[in-house]
Amino acid sequence: MKLWQKKTVLDPRIERFTVGDDPLLDRKLVRFDCEASMAHARMLGKIGVLKPGEVRRLVSELKEIIRLDAEGKFTIRQEDEDCHTAIENRLTRILGNLGKKIHTARSRNDQVLAALRLYYKEALSACDRAALSYIRGLKRFKSGYGRIRLPGYTHTRKAMASTVGLWAGAFIESMEDDRRLLRFASEWLDQCPLGTGAGYGVPLHVNRSFTAKLLGFKRVQRNPMYVQNSRGKFESLMVHAMVQALLDLNRAASDLIFFSIPEIGYFVLPKTFCTGSSIMPQKKNPDVLELVRANVHRVLGCQAQLLSTTVNLISGYHRDLQLTKKPVMEALDITRDCLSVMALVAERLKADAAACKRGLTEDVLATERVYDLVKQGMPFRQAYQTIGKRYD
Repeated sequence: MKLWQKKTVLDPRIERFTVGDDPLLDRKLVRFDCEASMAHARMLGKIGVLKPGEVRRLVSELKEIIRLDAEGKFTIRQEDEDCHTAIENRLTRILGNLGKKIHTARSRNDQVLAALRLYYKEALSACDRAALSYIRGLKRFKSGYGRIRLPGYTHTRKAMASTVGLWAGAFIESMEDDRRLLRFASEWLDQCPLGTGAGYGVPLHVNRSFTAKLLGFKRVQRNPMYVQNSRGKFESLMVHAMVQALLDLNRAASDLIFFSIPEIGYFVLPKTFCTGSSIMPQKKNPDVLELVRANVHRVLGCQAQLLSTTVNLISGYHRDLQLTKKPVMEALDITRDCLSVMALVAERLKADAAACKRGLTEDVLATERVYDLVKQGMPFRQAYQTIGKRYD
């Protein structure tokens, strides 16, 4: 039975359309909804709505649902709509009227948001750990090859002498900034929505601070209408942070593809990271880097979908907001996977000192020659013209 269902039976065609792919997406939310429901049950016990024995029975059954879900034995059916209904239906089936009490003092609106934010916090933490692994891989690469000189490029043409260390350091520093942005996004959504109902509170005095503390939220999101208005807003900030990380991975992947071209060969990718061709037996393709490079566009699409979905809605909840869940989940999965695979690449990446030296052709040192003259007292513009005549 649906949480909102009374006597009217929903047309099956409308049900299929409105439910969408929530039963599949919500596989990721079962544990988080159960954790939020356990905290909610304990809060109801604290304010006297539930007896201590009732709280224990509810918590025990919610833990059992988590166990079943971990073993792939908890089912979310089309008629359930989502994991939240499936969980309550099981509680009612096993515990009878006690299961019907779990929804006291909450709406599916704040229930969904609580589970989503717990999931988002954990997923962002996984992205942050993957980013840290990537940084460590780059630091290892820099430590082993950082002193090697190679050409630096502007306009995709050789420009000035650089070093492997300078290249690696640029991406280390950028990813450190990206981690700060990811953590900021996590801190921003670290607000507990439970107890705000459908956006206008509940006609019962609830202890929201107690629930927030049990769930590990840093603070309570106090205004119930803002809780609903923030849906899509918080998610957009998260995906913006992910886009920034993927933009840096995009550039790093492009560099590695370019620098590992056999004719250039400054960097060497592990053979086990390269795929082959179905027709050309000699090919060793950097498909992993090409896919990393391309995935930023997918996450940019997720960001655009989030921003456009929430435009022109009046305050309060709208079913449109159901469609914000999938792009965030997709963006989180893509970002974590891309960071993880780039951490592997960085860990196994090598620099070819001989190829880098060959790339340092005489013209790459032109600016250094200009400054040799400057150090001898010649005005910069005169020195520039003097050396420049060699390349006219």
